[in-house]
Order: sequence, then C-alpha cells, then structure tokens
Amino acid sequence: MLKAKHIIVGVTGSIAAYKAALLVRGLVKAGAEVRVVMTPLAKQFITPLTMATLSKNSILVEFFNPENGEWNSHVSLGEWADAFVIAPATANTLAKMATGVADNLLLTTYLSARCPVFVAPAMDMDMLAHPATQANLATLLSRGVHIIEPTEGELASGLSGNGRMAEPDEIVALLDAKI
Repeated sequence: MLKAKHIIVGVTGSIAAYKAALLVRGLVKAGAEVRVVMTPLAKQFITPLTMATLSKNSILVEFFNPENGEWNSHVSLGEWADAFVIAPATANTLAKMATGVADNLLLTTYLSARCPVFVAPAMDMDMLAHPATQANLATLLSRGVHIIEPTEGELASGLSGNGRMAEPDEIVALLDAKI
C-alpha cells in the first residue's frame, strides 16, 4: 500500500515529463506523500506550478532558494523517502547516475537516497539501444536500481519503437507492489 509512504518523484528534461504529472496525481490519489525534484531542463517541458499543485508540495529544483537562502537538503530528502522514482529518466541522467556525477539537486538526492530507487527511461529508440545507454542501465541494475522498462510505440521523433516511458498507472502499480 502506498498510503502514508514518502515518495520522491524525479523529473528530467524529456517530452515525457507530461506523464510525470499523471504519475504524481496517481501516487497522491493512492495516499502517498510526494515531493518532486526537477532538473533545471525539466522546467522547459512541464511547469513547477503544475507539479506543485498536483503534489501539494513545493517543487525542488535548485540547492537553495535564491530569494531567501532556504537550503534544499538532498541528504534530508534521501532520508525522508521510502522510494525514489525518476520518471522520465533521460539518457543524460542515467549516464550521470551510473558515473556518480552530481551536478544538480536530483542527482545529489539520488546519491543520498537510502531507499529503493526506480528509473523509467524515456528516449528515442536509437538512444536507448546505444551501447553506452545499455551499459549505464546495466551498471545501475547491478547497484540495485529498479529499471521500469520503456515500451514500444510512437516516439517524439516521429519514429516508432522502444523508448516510450511506461504509463503512469503502471508505475503506480509497480511501486504499490514493491514498497
């Protein structure tokens, strides 16, 4: 059951970011408390206002609030969470996770997380099939990260193939079963 579970939803810069809104809505509807951490580029695809409204919490993007200096502690977030799901997870973010790059709040939170971590890749089929991306996914899997497999279908490029982010209701059901 997701009731009263603490879940971080990480949103990266992908056209599939619109699905993150539906994911947050589904998690909140299931009774979870949701905090959203977005990469700076994610804000180009979906607004923090949308995510804040659906999560009922302020959105975290930067390490601190430049208006008042309030610190957004990645360590505290990592301790708070019962699960961390990054959806959509771009090839860029997966590569940084696999190599330990910590250049934004989402990635430092990932490195601080003590809870199960799930990633839902979303990218063009050639990017997904590239040996570098496959090696990064294998590295993350070997470290205990749960991979929520992408599906086949129409992609943002206009091509059709494997790389669509899993549907939000499927991710909610998976989290419900695993945490």
